Amino acid sequence: QVQLVESGGGLVQPGGSLRLSCAASGSIFSINTMGWYRQAPGQERDVVATIHSSGNTNYADSVKGRFAISRDNAKNTVYLQMNSLKPEDSAVYFCYYGFRIPYSKDYWGQGTQVTVSS
Repeated sequence: QVQLVESGGGLVQPGGSLRLSCAASGSIFSINTMGWYRQAPGQERDVVATIHSSGNTNYADSVKGRFAISRDNAKNTVYLQMNSLKPEDSAVYFCYYGFRIPYSKDYWGQGTQVTVSS
């Protein structure tokens, strides 16, 4: 089992910044992917950014150039630096941890609310 604890959500004005953190604990495999998804009311959960344990990253087109994902493998922690926030970035952000070796498994955090509003 893996537990994910998120922090860093909140209310910010348009153009502002927030930093999300997510720490994983439990049975961690060294080869894994961590990342962030978001879900706005009435919409599906969509990927925001992911980062593999090798360092490879993937971003949604809507956040490229504004968000930056990073991780500390020693702490099993993933970060999402969000800059130039827009009202359409408002959503519940979910931390993700998953691996495909030696078997496939996905874990989700409880979610943290990000609201961008003046």
